[in-house]
Amino acid sequence: YIYYHISGILFHILFQAFVYFASVFQAMSCGIHYLASVFMAVTPNFVCDIPGNVSSVLSYNSSGSSIEDIWTLWTSTENYIVVQLENGETWELNQCSRSKREVSSDLTYEYEGNKSEFSCSDGFLYDHTKWKSTIVTEWGLVCDREWLAKLIQPTFMLGVLIGAVIFGDIADRMGRRRVIWFTSAGQFVFGLAVAFTFDYYSFVVVRFLLAMVSSGYLVVAFVYVTEFVGTKARTWASMHVHAFFAVGVMVVALMGFLVRTWWVYQMFLSITTLPFVLCCWMLPETPFWLLSEERYEDAQKVINIMARWNQVSTPCKISELCSVQQDNLVSDRTGDNDVSSTKKHNILDLFCNWHIARRTITVWLVWFTGSLGYYVFSLSSVNLGGNEYLNLFLIGAVELPSYVIACIGMDKLGRRNTLIPFLLSSALICVLIMFIPQDFNILIILANMAGKFSIGVAFGLIYLYTAELYPTIVRSLAVGSGSMMCRVGSVVAPFCVYLRSVWIFMPLLLVGIMALLSGILTIMLPETLGKPLTNTLVEATEMGRNKESCSGKTPPEKIEMFGQETVSIEK
Repeated sequence: YIYYHISGILFHILFQAFVYFASVFQAMSCGIHYLASVFMAVTPNFVCDIPGNVSSVLSYNSSGSSIEDIWTLWTSTENYIVVQLENGETWELNQCSRSKREVSSDLTYEYEGNKSEFSCSDGFLYDHTKWKSTIVTEWGLVCDREWLAKLIQPTFMLGVLIGAVIFGDIADRMGRRRVIWFTSAGQFVFGLAVAFTFDYYSFVVVRFLLAMVSSGYLVVAFVYVTEFVGTKARTWASMHVHAFFAVGVMVVALMGFLVRTWWVYQMFLSITTLPFVLCCWMLPETPFWLLSEERYEDAQKVINIMARWNQVSTPCKISELCSVQQDNLVSDRTGDNDVSSTKKHNILDLFCNWHIARRTITVWLVWFTGSLGYYVFSLSSVNLGGNEYLNLFLIGAVELPSYVIACIGMDKLGRRNTLIPFLLSSALICVLIMFIPQDFNILIILANMAGKFSIGVAFGLIYLYTAELYPTIVRSLAVGSGSMMCRVGSVVAPFCVYLRSVWIFMPLLLVGIMALLSGILTIMLPETLGKPLTNTLVEATEMGRNKESCSGKTPPEKIEMFGQETVSIEK
């Protein structure tokens, strides 16, 4: 009852607009740090270093006086580079080994004589044409240390997983505002600290901490803005937090184009959202959390501030609402002498019968597929050919209209009827990309944008759909478990991208298979558009037009609800 009246105050938009845009502005920082490694961990062309000064260089189809002259003409890493030193020695340089020719005659590319093999004990020579410095060139993460570079993004996503769990719980205990303060400052501090790390291991540890606070902010920001926005605008407001995340991806592309030294690049990315860090202390605590903690005076102060901003002359009084609610509770207790014990629910309740279990498996698969596809398309964009900075920028920009389409489709066509075609279309696009000739760069980029658009619609839609598919008693559990599957998908995605070395289309094939399977299974899910939220597992089963229930009891009458639960969701 209290929440209903507060929602009436919340529907006036001036105060909410300030809180909303101030909060979601920092979501850009999350998008920035999630995708920053695509340019920071780039591996440029490289060969073994040589013990001496070079007098002449010869590649397969070109020659020069220094190795820097050869990089732009070096078309294949399978070819070696021949160098002649000032002392007359001739060496063949490969990426992870080098050979010294026993007979140093005229400098020729082909050589049939004896050679001595050596390891790259003198380090490596890197192509600095595009990137002056990356973490790969900084710490030699190539050849037998290449696996360390490939662990950077998965370990970051593992931090995202842990941070979502930890800070989501802390926000419920200590309040949304304190977590927003801490995680905002943490993103700034840890973001700058990454730029000043002195070795690979300190880099990974600080990035892991950065991932935790970034994920924590995104989780709490969703809850925070949802609790401040009226019910009529809640779907659009929560959906478009994703849009600011996408803007962060676009900022990464722009900064990567402008700055080619990894630690300077990281510093500029970290200070992008400094204005929010300086003013986030002005954000108030949400009245919903204050009421849940029975801090009625503090909640009244926030409501009074909101009323003044929104020019509401008679704000609601918490004391009056509490008295009405207390009267209703007393009336309910006198009218019903049976006191039912509250049952604690766990993950097994999501598999209480075949129909709910099938629904859970399908929902988890959609969560996993959405996250997998999102990050595979994003991380692979720099490998599509053409301008890698423009590719990533476009892959981020295409998300903005996808969330608009998702909102319109959910309201007009329904949740399931929007989810199915976009999952199936993303699978179809993955297949079509395999048949596009590799020299058709523009067509490949457009097809990848279409794939990201389709998976973006499905990924944005599944949050609300999951909350509506399950009853109140396990709704948070269902969304939370789905979020865990989402995080698993984000951890797997970098490894999936690395499978390009096995077959260039392997990541797309895996995403396509998962999207096709998810789309087919989604057909069996019930439509939730226009239906009241269910309260029991019996009602949730009945929504799927099945008579089998989790208990043999007769389902109770459905209760009309005036609002929806706040759902914690994250990218």
